[in-house]
Amino acid sequence: MDLLIKICDKYNFGKMLSEPVILSGGFLHKMYGISTTSGKYAVKLLNPHIMERESAKENYRIAEELEFRLEKHSIPILPAIIFNNQKMQEMEGRFFYIFEWYDGKALHGEEISKEHCIRIGRELARIHQIDIRKEPYRRDEIRIDWNDYLDQMKEKNQEIYILLKDHLSLLYESQEKGNAAIKKIPPIVTICHNDMDCKNVLWKGMEYRIIDLECLTYTSPFIEMYELALCWSGYSECNINFKLFEAFIEAYFAGGGLKPDNWECLYYGNYGRLEWLEYNLKRVLGIECDKTEEEIGISEVIATMRQVVYYDRMKEKILEKTSAATRLRVLQDGMD
Repeated sequence: MDLLIKICDKYNFGKMLSEPVILSGGFLHKMYGISTTSGKYAVKLLNPHIMERESAKENYRIAEELEFRLEKHSIPILPAIIFNNQKMQEMEGRFFYIFEWYDGKALHGEEISKEHCIRIGRELARIHQIDIRKEPYRRDEIRIDWNDYLDQMKEKNQEIYILLKDHLSLLYESQEKGNAAIKKIPPIVTICHNDMDCKNVLWKGMEYRIIDLECLTYTSPFIEMYELALCWSGYSECNINFKLFEAFIEAYFAGGGLKPDNWECLYYGNYGRLEWLEYNLKRVLGIECDKTEEEIGISEVIATMRQVVYYDRMKEKILEKTSAATRLRVLQDGMD
């Protein structure tokens, strides 16, 4: 609260008219809505443990440069406000971004329609076409010692211990197959948001703004397209609506998005959730985070394990639908 008051004073926002509102959505950083005598703003306080990482500031610098490029291409984003020629601000050792308030909301579950998926699929294709580079897709292999976390959880949390124990072989299998799959991803990279799921698009009717741009970088458009088709069709809730899934992919192709030639490779290459699982196991154990994060860590571990198990169970159905979407696009291209 004190820091937000000082921010209002430093940036001449005037006095706060009410208590700051904690905004939901992100699981890494803290977001607040503040109403002042000069207007309404959103302040994102970056996770101090993330900022201690050696590569953090450079990653944010790259993301800010790409944010400018998206603005120049009229991508509907919500960019950070610039003060003193820079987007990232610092006060009392805390780093943060400030945004103009956008009166939209993130969609969840049954609120997401086919039209939403079509619009985001096409927008993603536009982003990917800004700068296509023929370069190898580079990603470090995941080498997580799941047995070590299992041992540590035995005394810490029985529910998580049982979850890990029951699905230990699946975690190792997903890790190994994922490591093999990423080596087969085509050598093409584009500008990617890397977190453009439902929580990071704010809608006002059918108008929208893309937020949470701090992860912008060059990476594989194939993996991002596939991951977002899953996210926008209900994967996070372990309830994929395949009509939405196909609509997203078809819209992406119709918008000029690049077509993959090996969907099974993308299926296994979509294993970043294992890193998210490890991050939250660390939260539960109090490693590299505050003790206050333990509760959210428990919740996210349980949710992520459900997704891992569901994803494995739905493999054949997912691959069937991706192949169908590709065949349809090929037929439509032939008719054009």
